[in-house]
Amino acid sequence: MLGVEGQLWLRGSMTISNLPSAAQLFTRGTTAVEELDAVRESFGRVHVIPVPDSYVAQGGVAEILYRVFEIAVASIVLVLGSPLMLIAAALVRLDSPGPALFRHRRPARSICLPGRELEGRVDLIPPPAGYDPETLYCVPAYFTLVKFRTMYSDARTRFPTCFPAAYAREDFRRQFPYVENDPRITRVGRVLRKLSVDEIPNLWSVIVGDMRIVGPRPEAPEVLKYHTPEELIRFTCKPGITGLAQISGRKLLTWGETIALDLKYIRTRSVALDLKIILLTVKRLVTARGAL
Repeated sequence: MLGVEGQLWLRGSMTISNLPSAAQLFTRGTTAVEELDAVRESFGRVHVIPVPDSYVAQGGVAEILYRVFEIAVASIVLVLGSPLMLIAAALVRLDSPGPALFRHRRPARSICLPGRELEGRVDLIPPPAGYDPETLYCVPAYFTLVKFRTMYSDARTRFPTCFPAAYAREDFRRQFPYVENDPRITRVGRVLRKLSVDEIPNLWSVIVGDMRIVGPRPEAPEVLKYHTPEELIRFTCKPGITGLAQISGRKLLTWGETIALDLKYIRTRSVALDLKIILLTVKRLVTARGAL
């Protein structure tokens, strides 16, 4: 029987809001406790924050029109880019053993849940004063990101030192998200990353509603535990294929610089800003500035 991790992986875009409460754990026995502990140990405990003013509810005419625009753009690029994707998939398979596509669980837009549903959650860090039963809080959610595989399928065992077990909290924001001259990346993978072709399958996540064209890039779930409560506002909007951080340096930025730019985007986001980011992204793709 699949544990919590396996269920989350198979279901793709979903939340962990259905994890059992303390009362349910008591009646279900130690198995559920062990499952929650596994989630906590894998990704660490994450702060919970009250829903901020920047958390905009889905809906409205403007949101619908923007959504139609995103679906249209994503669909057109996927159709026109299908020959390129077929070539990329073949090259990935020929270059190294393993699947052409890489699937990974990433943080999605946080969901809103009342405090009464969060009591006893061992995977979350409550506010200092505890949960208010009627107050809505932002709770982590996850989806499955799909892209072309650019690393060796056995990279974790071949290059274990490239997968740091943990950062010191005081050092995290000074670290770079990517390893320079990363040995885990295949020959074809290096070209795909340079041209950003590896991210074309991300457009499927835009069509199904897990991502937007513009927004904070979805990072690995392991970094959530290093975010302060204020920085978790970063996850109050959907992740994007490109964003303010991507046009400001991409992989040349530290974690701290990337988070700061994502927070700036959320505070100032608008349709005009999104269109500017999309146009500048095209320019960056041509110059390949900041790509691996």
